[in-house]
Amino acid sequence: MYPLLLVRYGELSLKGRNRKTFEDILLNNIRSALADLPHGRLTKTYGRVYLETKDNWAELAERLQGIFGIVSVSPVLRRELDLEQIKEGASLVVKDTPGSTFKVGVRRPYKAFPLNSPELCHALGGHILRNFSHLKVDVHNPDFVLDVEIRQEGAFLYSQTLPCLRGLPAGSSGKGLLLLSGGIDSPVAGFLSMKRGVKIEGLHFYSYPFTSERSKAKVVELATRLAPYNGHGVFKLWIAYFTEIQKALQKGSYPNLSITLMRRFMLRIASKLAQREKALALITGDSLGQVASQTMESIHVINEVTNMPIFRPLIGMDKQEIIDLSVSIGTYETSILPYEDCCTVFVPKNPATKPKLEQVLRAEAELDVDGLVSEAIEKTELLELRN
Repeated sequence: MYPLLLVRYGELSLKGRNRKTFEDILLNNIRSALADLPHGRLTKTYGRVYLETKDNWAELAERLQGIFGIVSVSPVLRRELDLEQIKEGASLVVKDTPGSTFKVGVRRPYKAFPLNSPELCHALGGHILRNFSHLKVDVHNPDFVLDVEIRQEGAFLYSQTLPCLRGLPAGSSGKGLLLLSGGIDSPVAGFLSMKRGVKIEGLHFYSYPFTSERSKAKVVELATRLAPYNGHGVFKLWIAYFTEIQKALQKGSYPNLSITLMRRFMLRIASKLAQREKALALITGDSLGQVASQTMESIHVINEVTNMPIFRPLIGMDKQEIIDLSVSIGTYETSILPYEDCCTVFVPKNPATKPKLEQVLRAEAELDVDGLVSEAIEKTELLELRN
């Protein structure tokens, strides 16, 4: 019934002279996402992409709905720029669409077509009313809209518009390193960063035997669930062994600062790894005021160890907003599995919420900071994950 999918993208049209670069990245991401599905030619025109289907438009559309940079997708019929052919196509689309009320919407970027938009709406509306006795016009709240786009390459008719993720194509904004725990927040932060075109790699801090193999497997599952959004469907997950740092922190003289110190170690390790792997920013799941390490004072002291940009996409969101988004992207059920990670297993009874940098520096003077960081990086292993 529908030999074509009409793929729309929004923000990319505002990119001026850089527009082609963004479009090419989007097309490469589409090809990668559809590599295992039968389909025909992928064609780019101004503001639109057309994908030829193989009687599987619904399957292809569902896959496209998971690609950043696409605003919406419609299954369409294409007809020549001839009124009788357009009427014939309109009849097929209407016959395939449930409902008892309708209206006609026309976009006419190709101005050489002899009928203007109101005239074509009138012609098609009359044709439908004459041939479908059960239908009535309702311009305010119709059951469906017969949409027609008049372009130089033909007339495109459809009645369904499927919403997609929007945003920017994965990889169009550079690479970032996500500090990925086993909790609810960091996978959502990764998702929102990818929505802005960031291709992400993950870094997880693993403290065996203080944390179990199940906690590691949980993070691997979270990374695997993020992989389809991440440009070419691949997610690189770095596992940093954090055990020696945890042991050293437990022996320190400032137990109330252990979370602050731990976070500073994490940023040091993440910064060195990001520089080595040519990532341009770190990404965390911090939400302001949610826990002791996410107060303004804590964030200020923790940030002091690095000059790298740190993206915090969740900083103004409350917990329920984060949970709702984690449910929608499919990470929530994995995140709530009861396997602790190194961020939760050694939480002190009274963690500092307003740490002082001078006190933190005194605590770190008791530790071999450079040696512990170097050892953690040397023991870091890489997993390449696909969904």
